[in-house]
Order: sequence, then structure tokens, then C-alpha cells
Amino acid sequence: MSSDLPLLALPTLADAAEPTTPHLLIIYTGGTVGMAVNRSGELVPMQFSRLERKMPDLTRLPFRLSLLRLPNPIDSSNVAPQDWLFLAQLIGRHYADFDGFVVLHGTDTMAYSAAALSYILEHLGKPVVFTGAQVPVGRSRSDAQRNLITALEIAAARHPRGRTVRVPEVCVFFNDELIRGTRAKKVESQQFAAFKSENYPPLAKAGISLEFSDKDIRLLPAAPLKVHTRLETGVAVLRLFPGITEAVVRAVLGVPGLRGCVLETYGSGNAPTARWFINCLQEARQRGVWLLNVSQCEEGRVVQGLYETSAHFAELGIIGGDDITSEAAITKLMFVLGQGLSEDETRHQLSHNLRGEITP
Repeated sequence: MSSDLPLLALPTLADAAEPTTPHLLIIYTGGTVGMAVNRSGELVPMQFSRLERKMPDLTRLPFRLSLLRLPNPIDSSNVAPQDWLFLAQLIGRHYADFDGFVVLHGTDTMAYSAAALSYILEHLGKPVVFTGAQVPVGRSRSDAQRNLITALEIAAARHPRGRTVRVPEVCVFFNDELIRGTRAKKVESQQFAAFKSENYPPLAKAGISLEFSDKDIRLLPAAPLKVHTRLETGVAVLRLFPGITEAVVRAVLGVPGLRGCVLETYGSGNAPTARWFINCLQEARQRGVWLLNVSQCEEGRVVQGLYETSAHFAELGIIGGDDITSEAAITKLMFVLGQGLSEDETRHQLSHNLRGEITP
């Protein structure tokens, strides 16, 4: 798919001649937020050339808005690593022309996409805000317009005493909370509060006004944006459960071409001590499979060796994931293993904080 897609300018109150007016790019990838209800009450793809008719408040924003729509919108359940790389290329291509980006995306895999883009877009100095909707535009009590307008306000936000970008990160905005892209998890399918920030406070909250938590936002030294172009797809997730069998563990860890696996363990990183289980892990490591230990708990962190049931992990070369989410862990494996690093460099990157996914 070519990254040279046509841009559509949206009518707003902004003065295009004013050089300080924020210029934002909305990228529609797919999802409920891009659906509308027709006269028959059926859900159909929205005509984005008439977006302001569905969301009239957009025309009153003091920003310049442009829209880029993928020619074949993707249901988020079908999102794949190549889509993340393409989206990153789009942002890279238009990076110099816009002050911020808002990505409209389906909610089911939004946390994975936001985490992946966090890694792929290295030295990011502008906001990339993912948002979406639980209810399509045109239905009563839709959350689409509120989420989109607030996401645009966040993407345009500057510090009160200067023009410095307020949130130079990949984030998820949903239901009045702004969450770091590597901390987001979808936790609800029937309520508006669909996402939660795991093990880290929200970066902003939207009430009558936007309240930013500046101390929790990552500010990096100025450097040119680097858009990475490779992800390793030979990865897997193995979630432990009482009664898991040797056959299941061997089936996952023995997948041909497997290069990395997220182990979703109990509590602070604990796992069975059965000899067969330890042997499976050891054999996988001997084949060069990287294992990243992530807790199944929503809060807290992995501390390998705290209990006897995780003491053998360090000896096997299994990396403790600290307080990383499973979404950020699997996308981190894809990113790090795709870089062609040495074994020492790979271990260092997997065990250390890259994009705010681990609390120092």
C-alpha cells in the first residue's frame, strides 16, 4: 500500500494564514468511530468528506485539520504488524508538516497498536494520540465526537508559557483519560471506560478543562525522528494456568521459527517448579528463544527470585518484565528482535525501559 495518500482539509474556524495555528492530521484506520447509522438504522462506513456534518463541533475548533483515510479501512481485529509499520511510515512522511497526529482506530487492538507505534517511532517529539468509540456516530449517546475532539485538543496542546509540545508521546485517549501508549489495556467492552492505565498514572484527565500531569510525561532530548522498518513476527504468548500440560507448553515453545515468547506467570512472576516445565524452558533458551516473564496481575510487578517458584528463571536466562503490560511486552519483543542486535544488546533492550513501558 502506498503511503502517498490524498489529504482532505476539513473546515474549521482556524486562520490558515496564522503561523502559530496548530495543524493536525487525523488518520482513519478503521473501527467503530468511522461507522455511522443510515436512514434504515444500519451501520455503514462514514463519508469522511462530510465529517463535519456528523461532528459539527469540529468546525468550531481553533486548529487547522486535515484528514487521511486508508483506502481499505481495517477492522482492528485484523490489524497486523505490517499495518503498524505502514502507519508509522505515514506519520514519518507527514511529520514535518503537522504539529500533531490523531489516529482513529478500533478499540479491540488499540492498546497493541499504540504500544507498537511507541517503539517504532523513536525520538518522537510530537503527539500521536489514538482514539476511537464504543458507539458509532449517529446513535444516541455516542462517545465518538467527545473522544475525537478531546484527542485533537490534546494533540494541539502546548505548555502555558511557551510553544513546547505538551505530550510528545504515543498515547491513547478514551473516556476522559489520556494513557501512555505502552501502559494501555482494554478492560471493558460494554462501558465507555474501555481502557485502563496499568501501573502508571494517566498523563491527563479531561473534565471541564484538560488537566495534564506534566511530571509523568516523558520529555526527551531533541533528536530527529527515526521510523523503524522491521518487526519480528516469530513471537508467541504462553499464559500459565493450573493444570497446564507438558504437551501444551512444548507446542507453544516448539513453534517452528519462534524467536521470542511472553510468559504470563502468576503473581510476582511465579511458575511451576515441575522438572518437565523447567526442561521445556531450558530447551527453548538453548534454541535461542527469548523468554520475557510478565505477571498476569493487573497491578504490581515481576520480581524474579522473590519466591522459590521463580528462583530458577534467572539461571535459565529468562528476563523479568518488571511492570510491563502483556500488550507492551509482545510488541517490544517484535521490535527488539527485529533490530538484528547482538545477544548482549538484545538482553539489555528487553530488560530496560525504552518508551516508558517499565517504571524505573
